[in-house]
Amino acid sequence: MLDALRGIVGPAHLLTGADCGPYVVDGRTPEAVALPGSKEEVAAVLLVAAEAEMPVTPWGGGTKMSIGAPPQRLGLVLALRRLNRLLEHEPGDLTATVEAGMTLGALQRALGERGQWLSLDPAHADEATLGGILLSNASGPRRHLYGSCRDLLIGVTVVTAAGALVKGGGKVVKNVAGYDLPKLFIGAFGTLGVVVEATVKLRPRPDADRLVVARFASLKAGGAAARAVMSSDLLPSALDLVDGGTLRAMALGGPDGAALLIGVDGIPEQVDWQCAEVERILRPQGLVDVRVLDGDARDAAWRARGALGRGAFAETAAVMKWVVLPAQVADVMEQGSAAAQRAGLPAALAAHAGVGVVEVVLAGGGVAAVVATVLTEWRALVRAAGGQALVESAPLAVKERVPVWDDPGPALRIMQRIKSQLDPAGLLNPGRFVGGI
Repeated sequence: MLDALRGIVGPAHLLTGADCGPYVVDGRTPEAVALPGSKEEVAAVLLVAAEAEMPVTPWGGGTKMSIGAPPQRLGLVLALRRLNRLLEHEPGDLTATVEAGMTLGALQRALGERGQWLSLDPAHADEATLGGILLSNASGPRRHLYGSCRDLLIGVTVVTAAGALVKGGGKVVKNVAGYDLPKLFIGAFGTLGVVVEATVKLRPRPDADRLVVARFASLKAGGAAARAVMSSDLLPSALDLVDGGTLRAMALGGPDGAALLIGVDGIPEQVDWQCAEVERILRPQGLVDVRVLDGDARDAAWRARGALGRGAFAETAAVMKWVVLPAQVADVMEQGSAAAQRAGLPAALAAHAGVGVVEVVLAGGGVAAVVATVLTEWRALVRAAGGQALVESAPLAVKERVPVWDDPGPALRIMQRIKSQLDPAGLLNPGRFVGGI
């Protein structure tokens, strides 16, 4: 099999032995790493792997590889970093077709030369690839206004486990023919197919873009302020609620209190009005302090917010994502912070308040059993609120004690049937997704 793979990708692009070190997942080292240079090579590699019954793990920039149950066997890693071209850019149509291995940062720089951008802002843009972003459904603070991957993907080219090239969607925004196949692969973590190309819709870059940092004495006050913003005439591009630990990590203050991070973009006159209106609306809500960041200071703050899982503490024990109703965000954040304090472990919490997604980072230093106890308590309080909790990152000793995924309920049967149709041999990223898919 290795000889066949070398014949497809070239000897320099097939890694074995110690060269596979950068691709370790939860302590498992892959048997080989293939780096194809075209979608046809991807198809040929998958065909060879299928004939050898070798499990395959797609790999983009590696920024989301900590998500998922520990693999029983890490066979072949399919790294797509050589598929890194902007294939088509139609500024008049506001669309672009991109290979899956192109990083988001490189794509944004190329689009920026024509005054456009892809309105996605997940963390680590210079590492995360477009394919990895789509397959993990990653997003950032600007999801509040601009939506997620599902709202921006127009068409997709996927290689199935059997090595077949499948295209879904199209290259124009008003494409409504047939099933919306592209959405099936978003958030599937490579268990249904390997995305090799994607067509996305773009937006013009805003003329002005600012970040309003509004400080409050507590998460409760910050939550009330977030609700006031959402019920107002304001149209922020981002609305994040963060605690003191996150403020400290962002070098914006802390460690006490909370803050709203309010992104505002558009034409300068509109942005000026919204910044002034934010302060007027939030004064009655207990506003302690307000700062408006622009340029490099704004960009640095958003980068620090995105890098919370890596940068909140010198050592991180675990990262968890909660999804709850927006009205419950502040309450579950307060309860989660209290649970960590009882265990003697510092935590940093930040939420996309308008959509109900909370990122929680637990500091290292505790034994695996204590960390697992905190994560279990967090999951219980989120489930009590009707939400879901995902362990995004944790050591293997913790993952062995705490399930990575919540119970998906009756939806699992549908997911299993889709998996059986698209990957009947179960070779794509096996066992790592929801319900052991």
